[in-house]
Amino acid sequence: MALTAAVKEELSRLSVKKSSVRKAEVSAMLRFAGGLHIISGRIVIEAEVDLASTARRLRAAIAEVYGHASDIVVVSGSGLRRGNRYVVRVVRDGESLARQTGLLDARGRPVRGLPSVVVNGSAADAEAVWRGAFLVHGSLTEPGRSSSLEVTCPGPEAALALVGAARRIGIQAKAREVRGVDRVVIRDGDTIAALLTRMGAHDALMVWEERRMRKEVRATANRLANFDDANLRRSAQAAVAAGARVERALEILGEDVPEHLRYAGELRVAHKQASLDELGRLADPPMTKDAIAGRIRRLLAMADKRAAELGIPGTEANVTPEMLDQ
Repeated sequence: MALTAAVKEELSRLSVKKSSVRKAEVSAMLRFAGGLHIISGRIVIEAEVDLASTARRLRAAIAEVYGHASDIVVVSGSGLRRGNRYVVRVVRDGESLARQTGLLDARGRPVRGLPSVVVNGSAADAEAVWRGAFLVHGSLTEPGRSSSLEVTCPGPEAALALVGAARRIGIQAKAREVRGVDRVVIRDGDTIAALLTRMGAHDALMVWEERRMRKEVRATANRLANFDDANLRRSAQAAVAAGARVERALEILGEDVPEHLRYAGELRVAHKQASLDELGRLADPPMTKDAIAGRIRRLLAMADKRAAELGIPGTEANVTPEMLDQ
């Protein structure tokens, strides 16, 4: 949650001057965090957020853009919700604000998605919609294989409206329902970075990118280490199996082994886990990897040919499954 809080703190401090952009942000914040309640026959708007800075930003925008007073109520954390929550409440002018921000249509019916003036707004309005939605119900996880930026939505209509806003600024987002909750999710690292930039979270983006780069470097190092380890293990297994085959070859051929092939075979048997390079260096005089490999190959071929002529098991008879699985 540290990254999420950092993004929200930065977005809460972002200065926005254009009136239409501020209206789009407030509409999104109230739609994604709010609820319309009827108390004593009066419409009351309540928007619950997790940071005090977000609550202050929303309260200031409601006052400066729409001219309505609001209160902030602090709700102490309990149960699964640790930490305080903050409710921005508009009581006296709730219905008026609901109509102005598009929570109610011209007939006084609740709007399920976002108001058409916001949906059809400019690219800056689309960025403001995402900024508002993220401030009240967004989350950003650590970069890596399961990294994601997501917003919890009050319903499928709001989720589709958010996807449409993302499309208007060149961002690919997906709406999905998870355990009965509608969400809009972005998992691609480059797309997350682009959206953070469009929302205005430049400092948080730098932190996220640094951690992303560190994770990628570490992952690459781990892959290379695992690759090298696997290669060494396979080489050792192949060397042990080759040693067993050479032992069988020397048994089959007995005294009928050319001296230079016998010498290479005995080196292989004496150093079963050594690589061909190491065997070449152990030889006296030293030999190249290709030279030692060629001698062992000819030794095995000669032995297998003799075994076939005699009708007895060849050099593979000494290779057991345990040698290949060790």
